[in-house]
Amino acid sequence: MLAAGGAPVVQVCFHGIGRPGTGVPPADEGYFVPEDLFLATLDLIGATPATPVQLSFDDGYASDVEIALPALARRSLSARFFPVAGYLGRPGYLDARGVRELADTAMIIGSHGMRHRSWRRLGPRERDEELVRARDVLQAAAGHPVESAACPFGAYDRRSLASLRAHGYAQVFTSDRRPARAGAWLQPRYSVRSTDTIESVRDSILRRSHWPQRARAAAAARVKAWR
Repeated sequence: MLAAGGAPVVQVCFHGIGRPGTGVPPADEGYFVPEDLFLATLDLIGATPATPVQLSFDDGYASDVEIALPALARRSLSARFFPVAGYLGRPGYLDARGVRELADTAMIIGSHGMRHRSWRRLGPRERDEELVRARDVLQAAAGHPVESAACPFGAYDRRSLASLRAHGYAQVFTSDRRPARAGAWLQPRYSVRSTDTIESVRDSILRRSHWPQRARAAAAARVKAWR
């Protein structure tokens, strides 16, 4: 049973910012947003205090430290970062020092698994690698406990959620594009992509959606959680 949680909150997820590094696969470039859109989104969030927003960053690209961290610091904002443990040190990605820098500036480090693969239908060995070994790697890099996880590709099912609970994750983040509830165990997020504009971020993400849209998104999430 998923906890209902408290007041509504909008979870906004970024991946890469600016130009992808040389080691980033071409298939991932659609998740890199222009730096000016990223900065404009942060400013828009700051200008709309009536909308509670929480920020997160998936995959662990080098832009987390090079661009996102100083921009957040200038605005006194915090965020969660979900690196892929097996990608640390690759060209275009964070290394262990970058993870520690984020943690040392009061950013929260979570896990995005070991190999950026779906957590649905994993065997015991793969599940241990994704949910246990990856967390160990990230905890060692951060110097702090890792208590949250973000599902790669936003993919999950009943079995993967049960495994995440069994391994003690305090919160799990998805990509279901609907408002979350503060404190709830499962946290749906809106991902910002390269095709977005500041208008689409404002109208499709930060502006409160109509009840039928929220109901459809919630129903789809329930199906995913119980399949």
